Amino acid sequence: MDGVLVDSTPAVARVWARWARKHNIDPDYAVVAAHGRTSLTSIQELLPHAAPAIHLAENDWMERAEIEDIKDVVALPGTQTLLSTIPPSQFAVVTSATRALAEVRLRAAGLWPFIQHIVTASDISCGKPDPEPYLKGAAALHLAAHLCVVIEDAPSGTHSGKAAGARVLAVRTTTPDSELLAAGADWIVNDCSSLRLAPDPRPGYLALALPDSEIPRLPKMR
Repeated sequence: MDGVLVDSTPAVARVWARWARKHNIDPDYAVVAAHGRTSLTSIQELLPHAAPAIHLAENDWMERAEIEDIKDVVALPGTQTLLSTIPPSQFAVVTSATRALAEVRLRAAGLWPFIQHIVTASDISCGKPDPEPYLKGAAALHLAAHLCVVIEDAPSGTHSGKAAGARVLAVRTTTPDSELLAAGADWIVNDCSSLRLAPDPRPGYLALALPDSEIPRLPKMR
């Protein structure tokens, strides 16, 4: 979601910088550490000596603060076109945000009407880079993960998609190419506006084309 469908960077930076200053942590480091993972995982890493109860309390604070701050949350280029081209039953949003936060941001970006299947931090036991999130996303579509293409902007999510057995198309919205390739990305494009979908002559198939290249034709996501 964040960094692929939605640009929430200013809001995320504001909230995590506030939190970091409260704990005498470098705000820039905290913002980078938080991207692409559940907030609880990041808080546990940034406060390694705190008790589990403190981690949970800080995570509750973080969720409330992020839900309240949706200023500047917008759809990234190409996302509305892409989501309106694919029937809602054929794709899933897989995000490290909680269900409540995901809905708030998708609504703020004008994308919520397109969403039918969504896997959030509220639905999983192990977050990215574990494969569980994308395995559940594939299961929601009644597909094996190797028949899915994951679109990701973060190394943790790229690792998650590859570990699930999917192919990963990375976007350059937040992370350098070198880090995405090191995480296993199969292709890299600027953002979703680089993608084109078209019907395939075979029933039940779509063709997904990239600039100067083409992804092999894959079964539709059901």
